[in-house]
Amino acid sequence: MSTSSWEQKRQQIVQILESISNDTSTPRNVRRVAKSAADELFNEKYSPPVRAANAIEMIEEIISDTNIPTFTRTQLWLAISLLETIKSGQV
Repeated sequence: MSTSSWEQKRQQIVQILESISNDTSTPRNVRRVAKSAADELFNEKYSPPVRAANAIEMIEEIISDTNIPTFTRTQLWLAISLLETIKSGQV
């Protein structure tokens, strides 16, 4: 996995998750998880695929919350899709 493509992909995911965490129409618990998942991508303790897997796990725990606005849920699925490419080493 090249460093520049990993960083580009990470930046794209972080932008999605930050937009969710800053959206006041999104429930607070979902915003908190989005922020935590974004922070996990910068955890130098783990390799990029492990960071991606950890972030996916966090998001999947709340994705079925019925209070999530449809657009936010779509953004979360997009973030998971991008994280899956990192997790599988396709970056």
